[in-house]
Amino acid sequence: MFHWVHISFSYVSRFAYVPCPHTVEAISKKLMECFSDWNLGRKLSSLTVDNCSSNNAVISILKDQLDIRALALQGKFFHMRCCAHILNLIVKDGLEVIDSSIEKIRDSVAYWRATPKREEIFQQVCDSLSISYSKKLKLNCNTR
Repeated sequence: MFHWVHISFSYVSRFAYVPCPHTVEAISKKLMECFSDWNLGRKLSSLTVDNCSSNNAVISILKDQLDIRALALQGKFFHMRCCAHILNLIVKDGLEVIDSSIEKIRDSVAYWRATPKREEIFQQVCDSLSISYSKKLKLNCNTR
């Protein structure tokens, strides 16, 4: 999916099919087609992509095909890495450090959620320890 934000902050999205194999050349070609369709060749300032290593090659091809003088600061900031993707990678690395603890918590939640009787016992223990328990235990989805 490709997005474009105009100076007026109007927002355009485009889903574009890139045929297999998803080579650097195929992706570059599809992007150039989108730029051409939207008449963006001389209006681009930056392109934000994830940290996939092939994106470096895509950017290089695009810079060769575009008028570098038309890009903001001669394309110095044309290749922008996605901050959300970088942050996601940092968090995933951090969570790996405490992965065994997270698994123990998941196992514990699964144990207490297994039967209504166990949930009732868990509630009673919380009450006896004066721990507020207003919501049920929930298993998280480890991919989220």
